[in-house]
Amino acid sequence: MNPIILTKNSGAILGPIANLMGYLMNGIFFVLNKIGVPNIGLAIIILTILIYMALLPLTIKQQKFSKLQRRMQPELNRIQKKYEGKKDNVSMMRQQEEIKAVYSKYGVSTMGSCVQLLIQMPILLAMYRVFWNIPAYVPMIKQAFFPLVDNLIASEGSAEYMQALTESSQFAQFAKQFTNESFTSGVTEYVQNTYIDVLNKFSTADWSALTEKFSALSSDIAATTEKLSVYNNFLGLNMANSPSYVFREGLSSGRYVLVIVALIIPVLAAVTQWLSVKMMPTADTGNPNDQMAATMRTMNITMPLMSAVFCFSLPSGMGLYWIAGAVVRAIQQFFINKHIDKMDIDAMIEKNLEKMKEKEAKSGKKAPVNDYSGMSTRAIDRRKDDRYNTAVSKETEQKLQESRNSGKGRKYKAGSLASKAAMVDDFNDIGKK
Repeated sequence: MNPIILTKNSGAILGPIANLMGYLMNGIFFVLNKIGVPNIGLAIIILTILIYMALLPLTIKQQKFSKLQRRMQPELNRIQKKYEGKKDNVSMMRQQEEIKAVYSKYGVSTMGSCVQLLIQMPILLAMYRVFWNIPAYVPMIKQAFFPLVDNLIASEGSAEYMQALTESSQFAQFAKQFTNESFTSGVTEYVQNTYIDVLNKFSTADWSALTEKFSALSSDIAATTEKLSVYNNFLGLNMANSPSYVFREGLSSGRYVLVIVALIIPVLAAVTQWLSVKMMPTADTGNPNDQMAATMRTMNITMPLMSAVFCFSLPSGMGLYWIAGAVVRAIQQFFINKHIDKMDIDAMIEKNLEKMKEKEAKSGKKAPVNDYSGMSTRAIDRRKDDRYNTAVSKETEQKLQESRNSGKGRKYKAGSLASKAAMVDDFNDIGKK
């Protein structure tokens, strides 16, 4: 498969989704161009808002599950404590059965919000793909690189110059394209795409170096950078430049305003990410030694820091996407929290149970909801024992009933502890048989 980065993603899952995101991005950019503001930064913000609004129903489902999980957590904690340190197969199977019983009792699946996440993740990854490589999805932006690309391809030594750039980490991802058969054999579209891939990641310094190397193309380079400047400039920041580049440029030139500007995006990325994570409801396990809870607390700290690091080194356009997404999530979460806090959790559970019954009735399976909804999970462990895996025979049932009625010939007051103890003995004896 030809690794043409500029070419649209051809993956079985991400490919079609990225194409759809690309059509939306192209449409937004087309409208912005018509009203006189063809700006990549503004298009990124608008598309991010639209996508997160479209994902809002899934987000609400996730939050409902989180609220139910907080109600379930004490029961789940008791089960975990009960089987703590037990690693044998029987104990592990019993633990899973009891956990399933708790989830069934509340009318939810053990998969919880995994389904919603599985739907959302490809969409968000496809958006990242589009924003990372906008010329592949927005023809107007790709067209800005012409006629420079054609004239550069025709210039002697340009291929070697562009390939040499891939020795640096900034362009290393494109190195294989220059040794690909399609490039060496001169396939026009492949060669054009390869050049645009590299040029699309150029900083201001890279454009200056290209002008010095190919002075005969200075007018073409100036025309291209002028168009890209209109598209990339957002609130004084060039979306193609990384904050790290602007930071270094500010220090070297003594323009400390640029240093401050360079820090705006990574700092905002960290703050908005922290705010977004902080507003997310979590299931409190009530156990300070819980490993999963400790991991979540660590992630709540490390994720904002990672956001700052990534957004400092990536092009500002990616940082803007990161910030826009976090801001939209935080705003959504504020209203979702207010909405969910007003919800009657008991009514929510009842509704979930009804849905589960309907679903299992349609599938022809016996709904376990009635078995579990009023059932103590402490009784489930017996069901996983091998001697209870098969149905109790009619003969065993009859003997058990006889033992209940007769008390093995012993006279006990009905309902007394002695009569109940005798019943347990009878039950165990029958189990052994």
